[in-house]
Amino acid sequence: MSTNLAQQLREGTTKAHSMAENVSFVKSFLGGVVDKKSYRTLVANLFFVYVALEEEIEKNKNHFVIKSIYFPQLNRVSNLMQDLKYYYGSNWQDQVSPSLATKIYIDRIRNVSISQPELLIAHAYTRYMGDLSGGQILKKIAQTAMDLSDDNGTAFYDFQDIPNDQRFKFIYRKALDDAPLSQIQIDQIIAEANIAFNLNMKVFQELNSNFIKIMGMLLLSAITSLKRNVFEV
Repeated sequence: MSTNLAQQLREGTTKAHSMAENVSFVKSFLGGVVDKKSYRTLVANLFFVYVALEEEIEKNKNHFVIKSIYFPQLNRVSNLMQDLKYYYGSNWQDQVSPSLATKIYIDRIRNVSISQPELLIAHAYTRYMGDLSGGQILKKIAQTAMDLSDDNGTAFYDFQDIPNDQRFKFIYRKALDDAPLSQIQIDQIIAEANIAFNLNMKVFQELNSNFIKIMGMLLLSAITSLKRNVFEV
């Protein structure tokens, strides 16, 4: 019996999704303004999030609900490692650490995995479906904005084990709908998905703060340079 979980998740997270997209960092990204330092920090934070998410899903892959949406071909950790090596160099592991908002996000994933494993569906849906749906657009924006050559620095957006995105999303949504869940559990998963969107938003807001500082420094530098040129004249 179908639960229409996919549709309920989409409808139940519309507001949270919109709020996350309207964080200044995300809006700037979508508008083609991408600072490489902030972006590589985002990649590092996502790495820690996906390590937690994929470890917990793997632990619970035989759980009667989680096994319905167990798709290792979605895993992002190895791709993120490629990007981190590109941005930070071969010793990237010594240079990256999760931000405060990322640590809170990770703790949430670890905790629900212990208390209510079925809620991992909310975190998987929020991240993977967003990556798969908008990934190619974001990849092109990142390549253009940061003047990246070939696929360097954008491995995160490549789902090499999923040849047809649209076909896979259909399979994934059907798996969601076929998961053996009660309406109470569905409501809890939707509530958790809204929490997941909020946690993502907090990570983006941290980056926005860094982005503003960088833009401020560049503006100050430009003003100082302008003043210097004026007085030299």
